Amino acid sequence: MGFLKDFKAFALKGNVMDMAVGVIIGGAFGKIVTSLVNDILMPPIGMLLGNVDFKDLKVNLAALKDSVVSAVNEGVAPSEPVYWNYGAFIQQVVDFTILAFCVFLLVKFMTRLTNLKKKEEAPAPAPAPAPEPEPTKEELLLTEIRDLLKNK
Repeated sequence: MGFLKDFKAFALKGNVMDMAVGVIIGGAFGKIVTSLVNDILMPPIGMLLGNVDFKDLKVNLAALKDSVVSAVNEGVAPSEPVYWNYGAFIQQVVDFTILAFCVFLLVKFMTRLTNLKKKEEAPAPAPAPAPEPEPTKEELLLTEIRDLLKNK
């Protein structure tokens, strides 16, 4: 029973629950950013580059190999196509960059909110101590008498 009790204590800690919520929200946030990139940002960029869809950019490596092999051995059957999908990589790099920027902005915003909340919760500074009151005539007279007695 000790193992189950320890596991329950671990699983229900605040940090683990916060992390689970973060992973779930992060997954949903990632889908939103992916849609932003794929559906909103990349079509105009592709249009500016001549109606290019980055996902479709690829190089047929088998065709390159076949052209080299056919130059050496005539009559060899072409290979199955093997594609180098560099456009998909470009798409993922753009997705990552935008996602990282969005997370940066989100963290910056949350930090600012946290700092504002701390400023609101900070106790008001203690008032400056009041200046000492002027000594009375009686105190001044006693001080003079003390000083005269010291000098004798």
